[in-house]
Amino acid sequence: MAMIIDYIDKIAREKKRDVIFVRFEGKQFELQDYKNYKERNELIAFLEHHGVGYQMCGDFAREDGWESYQGQLYIDLPYDMKNQQYNLVEDYLESEDGISKIEGVKFYYLPLAIAMQNAHHDEPGFWEKWAENF
Repeated sequence: MAMIIDYIDKIAREKKRDVIFVRFEGKQFELQDYKNYKERNELIAFLEHHGVGYQMCGDFAREDGWESYQGQLYIDLPYDMKNQQYNLVEDYLESEDGISKIEGVKFYYLPLAIAMQNAHHDEPGFWEKWAENF
């Protein structure tokens, strides 16, 4: 069944802040069977165990095409190194030098200023008009 999933830049604009999210990359994730990604399921269990909110999200919205959902997750925490829960998630995902601890799991930060480049996407009817002209 089709689902409507917000792009990460839209989430940033709605939250009015920088956001963090996770992508799953590499050969082990190429089948697009995201519900069976072991690493994704383990991350979700970790987030739920620690009371950290999350939701499915798409990558940064583009007007030159689209991709199917590949398991990306927005993590509902501010990008704030003084935030205890943020540090917990960062420590789970990355080593002190910023290298991913889990092969194929990439932890990203999207500044609100970059997300605002797509603010015109929020205008009523933008995507419907885009689809007509694609």
